[in-house]
Amino acid sequence: MKVLLHVCCGVCAAGSVEKLLPEGHRLTGYYFNPNIGPAEEYEKRLLAAKTIAGITDFPLIVPPYDPEKWIESTKNLSQEPEGGKRCEICFRLRLQATYDYMRSAGFDAFTTTLTIGSQKSTETINRVGSEIGGDKFLTRDFKKQGGSQRAAQLAKQYQIYRQNYCGCIYSMRKT
Repeated sequence: MKVLLHVCCGVCAAGSVEKLLPEGHRLTGYYFNPNIGPAEEYEKRLLAAKTIAGITDFPLIVPPYDPEKWIESTKNLSQEPEGGKRCEICFRLRLQATYDYMRSAGFDAFTTTLTIGSQKSTETINRVGSEIGGDKFLTRDFKKQGGSQRAAQLAKQYQIYRQNYCGCIYSMRKT
């Protein structure tokens, strides 16, 4: 199956790709992350994602970085706790863009690396993905069976950048 994989960062991509490839999927990454700030952080994560794409041999599509829509969508939720309403809006924005690209480019399905994050709600991510894409969304929990730990191990092995916050400016304030 031709699968478009929303990639949030290189660390998460490393662990997710390792689980998807044995399933026989032909993967293409989609690095759409207008939530990441500042721009220097976005670039560090993009470089890590490109590194993993090169190592694991999958193409990586990178639409233009434009955080304005994300900022507009979340500005009234700046005080929300990590994992709250702001995160669901963020997941929806990124997964909707991935789904739209999947449809326009002729992919069979889409999924996201987001579920490998130990602090991310797999239930929320999978619900949002399914609401957007129905059976075109591959429901996964990449953190299961030590997935988060394996992703960290691969990041260390490949010497790629490993971030210390979710990515948005609001989560950066808390670190």
